[in-house]
Amino acid sequence: MALQSMNPTNGGVIARYEEASDTELSQALGRVTPAFADWRTRSFAERGGWLRAAATELRGRAAGFARLMALEMGKPLAQGRAEVEKCAWVCDYFAEQAEGFLADQPIATEWRRSYAAFQPLGAILAVMPWNFPFWQVFRAAAPALMAGNVMLLKHASNVTGCALAIAAVFERAGFPPGVFQVLRIGAQSVGAVIDHDAVRAVTLTGSTPAGRAVAAIAGRALKKTVLELGGSDPYVVLEDADLEAAAEACVTARLINTGQSCIAAKRFIVVADVRHRFEELVVERMRSRRVGDPLQEDVDLGPMARVDLRDGVHCQVVASRDAGARVLLGGAVPEEAGAFYPPTVLTDVRPGMPAFDEETFGPVAAIVAAPNEAAAIDLANATPFGLGAAVFTRDLERGERLARERLEAGCCFVNAFVRSDPRLPFGGVRLSGYGRELGLLGMREFVNAKSVCVA
Repeated sequence: MALQSMNPTNGGVIARYEEASDTELSQALGRVTPAFADWRTRSFAERGGWLRAAATELRGRAAGFARLMALEMGKPLAQGRAEVEKCAWVCDYFAEQAEGFLADQPIATEWRRSYAAFQPLGAILAVMPWNFPFWQVFRAAAPALMAGNVMLLKHASNVTGCALAIAAVFERAGFPPGVFQVLRIGAQSVGAVIDHDAVRAVTLTGSTPAGRAVAAIAGRALKKTVLELGGSDPYVVLEDADLEAAAEACVTARLINTGQSCIAAKRFIVVADVRHRFEELVVERMRSRRVGDPLQEDVDLGPMARVDLRDGVHCQVVASRDAGARVLLGGAVPEEAGAFYPPTVLTDVRPGMPAFDEETFGPVAAIVAAPNEAAAIDLANATPFGLGAAVFTRDLERGERLARERLEAGCCFVNAFVRSDPRLPFGGVRLSGYGRELGLLGMREFVNAKSVCVA
């Protein structure tokens, strides 16, 4: 069976890649154990040197990688270059911080010496999506590799070119053979890889159904998982917010990567006193964003990654409209070729509508009116997801209290849009998954926290 990359701008086939045969897959899995046996003995300084070399490779080839992302999944060039730079940052960050994050942790007991030691688990299978085809991989790989684990990548089939380019980065950076490998397999083969004795844990970024499927297989095998799944992120705009700044942040957060981000702003929950002005500002900014060929430098939004994904978002818009939402902007499928969808603004959105209840993975903003702060927070939390959330207010103490105590999500921001950062733990709750990536907590997800006591 072939893995196929298609250009979402025009529907043309970019490349076809033969899926790995049973023999090739067996050989790849066979390289894991000896690679780990060597890699785990390498010093932090050695691993960090290779990871910094990978960062250098990324920066030196950023333009080509951005073009590849534009071709395979429609990301505008400027956003692609920024993604590559962020990958280089995460490599440099964990190369610098890993030794401190995993240093033995002394614990006072009656023993002569007692401490927690952090040791690698082995091979980590990374099942990654197409929307941030470089960042999602490096976000998982940098801490895992620095901890002494090795990695197997099963990337989304439509970005196989990106997967192979990433493997080449590690190869050119001088990583030993077998430390990072790409598995050219479809979803139907993931279960067998998880079940393999050499694989010790799985990290997945993707949809909630994909997370459930992987977690079920890994659970039967008693293997650790970290799941970063979907979201329906609420952005709460209070009556004392700087509306111009709030609207700019909300629109930026909604349209990054053409709205195809798990932490993109999905629901704008606005206190009624400022709702109409906020609507005007959002529509004005959404209308100003330029949609077009992602290979053009002045384009803000490219096509969505696939036509079926575009059509799915449109169905959510139509169903929400039919249930009473009003379309203030967009909401129609363009006649031109490709998987394009216009920036769309819905208002009068309420619970029970797809635009409120479901993850809308595209450039669709849903405006929800709330009579006051308490109702706004209740609406924000009225979701099965819990990945990101934001609140906008001039009262910073008020905003921090709501972010810390009231909003139910793994990442909460005040007067800014939600984003991942190598220095901070990243992940969600409820149907948005469990476990953390990045930061100290992410570094310690795929290690054996071993208690050592000396009498």
